[in-house]
Amino acid sequence: MPRRPSPPLDFPEAVRQAVRAIPRGEVRSYAQVALYAGRPGAARGVGRELKTLEDVPWWRVLRSDGTLAPAVAVEQARRLKAEGVALEGQGTRWRLKRG
Repeated sequence: MPRRPSPPLDFPEAVRQAVRAIPRGEVRSYAQVALYAGRPGAARGVGRELKTLEDVPWWRVLRSDGTLAPAVAVEQARRLKAEGVALEGQGTRWRLKRG
C-alpha cells in the first residue's frame, strides 16, 4: 500500500526547520528562509516568526542587502562575529563584509 504524503508543515515550524538548517558561520536572508520554508515572498512573515520562535539561531538571518536590522544589530553582530562571519560597521549599522 502506498504511503500517504506527510501534511505540509505549518509556517512557524517550517521557518524553525529552515533556520536551524543554516550552518554555523553562514547566513541566509529572510527571503531565502521564506523560500526554504515553502512560502516564497513571505520574508516579512519570517521576521515576525523569528520574534516568537525559541531555540533557533535567529542571528544567522539578515536582510537581502546584507545588512543587519538595527533593532538587533549589536547582539546579532556579536554572535555572527563569534561564528567567524566577516562584518563591517559599528553600533547599530552592520553589514556583511564584501569581498
